[in-house]
Amino acid sequence: MKRGIVAVLACVLLGSFAAAAPDWPTRPVRIIVPFAAGATPDIVARLLAEALQDKLQQPFIVENRPGAGGNTGTDAVVKAAPDGLTLGISIGGPLAINTLLFSNLPYDPRKDLTLITTLVTQPSALAVNVSLGVNTTRELIDLIRRNASKYAFGSIGTGSLSHLAMEAIALKSGAQLVHVPYSSSPQAMTALIRNDVQMVCLPAISVVPQLGSGTVKILSVTTAERSALLPGVPTLKEAGIDVEADAWNGLIAPAGLPDAVVTRIGGFVADALNSRTIREKLTAQLMEPVPDTPAEFRARIDADIARWAPVIEAARIKMD
Repeated sequence: MKRGIVAVLACVLLGSFAAAAPDWPTRPVRIIVPFAAGATPDIVARLLAEALQDKLQQPFIVENRPGAGGNTGTDAVVKAAPDGLTLGISIGGPLAINTLLFSNLPYDPRKDLTLITTLVTQPSALAVNVSLGVNTTRELIDLIRRNASKYAFGSIGTGSLSHLAMEAIALKSGAQLVHVPYSSSPQAMTALIRNDVQMVCLPAISVVPQLGSGTVKILSVTTAERSALLPGVPTLKEAGIDVEADAWNGLIAPAGLPDAVVTRIGGFVADALNSRTIREKLTAQLMEPVPDTPAEFRARIDADIARWAPVIEAARIKMD
């Protein structure tokens, strides 16, 4: 009888161990990106897919599903089976900001998704056309405050982080600006170089390569502290403008993914992001790896919602 009890206990313990250490992945994994090829989430997805494929000896296939400000691809993740074989890379728009902009999202980010980890963050840069004749953020604020609606800023679309960041800067400054949306960062930067718009707040990687033209300059970054990637550039807060707008990417999965699988995936991803090879490639794109826990990822999303809700309300921005 003792042998029987021991056997039963052994089976229970082995079963618990198997549940705690799942054999993931057992088949090819697809990573859905809710934006077009070449966008930051796509770059991160392909770096991650290559590293995980080499490590785990299973194909990791990146699938681009752009549309509706990232909602289309994020909804595709929601509708997949929670088996660890469909993951998604998303950003603050589909997971936080869009809950404030859209009356009827096809999914509820809080209920319909499993959060795995934040992947990377990147600073946004406040840049101006040199014809404005300003050299600091404070000088820019003084100029736009004195000239209501005289100057325009470009963004990569209504409701985008680049839009909200400039609205927040205007709101905190007591200034009025004209918003001109474009479909991509390169288009917005082209408009800035041509002086079609006088300022932008875009991902730094979109701005830095254009500094050599001599037509644009960076005044500040949107991170809480000076970015290690651009250490010589002051923050908005140093100019007295309390605005943060760093862009991040995170790894998600359908709701119901077992905790043990979440932990296993998160561990492999953190190892990949912290590898020297990927860190160097991310640095070249002015991105920094910031793997964290699902709870920390949730806190980041909640902070974004709290940060942008008053800006969206004050600027009366709505997508439907």
